Amino acid sequence: MNIGKIAKQADLPTKTVRYYADIGLVTPSGRSSAGYRVYTEVELNKLRFVRSARSFGFTVEECRELLGLYEDRDRSSRDVKRMALQRIREIEDKMVELQTLHDELSRLAASCRGDDRADCPILTGLSK
Repeated sequence: MNIGKIAKQADLPTKTVRYYADIGLVTPSGRSSAGYRVYTEVELNKLRFVRSARSFGFTVEECRELLGLYEDRDRSSRDVKRMALQRIREIEDKMVELQTLHDELSRLAASCRGDDRADCPILTGLSK
């Protein structure tokens, strides 16, 4: 199938599929006689895998490693779990950071009267 069709089936922009091919993450199975990239179901499954991994926040390089593990039938699930647990820790750290930002901005917003006066605790707080 051509790049447009596989992009649609993988629910990815064509530009992303082309980028993944250019960096060697998911390469087409070949080229047509006209020089267009040709993809098969194998590449479609890989693109869906990468899309899913990216949705969990894995980097492109982590996706490369996960894809390698996905393709390696002699893999150790320990390696996959290690990566998943590391990503969970990163998500938890980000959640703490976002909660702190939420709490602080909520405090600033609550302290602002939101009237016609120029005095604004939000702006004062942001300038610190």
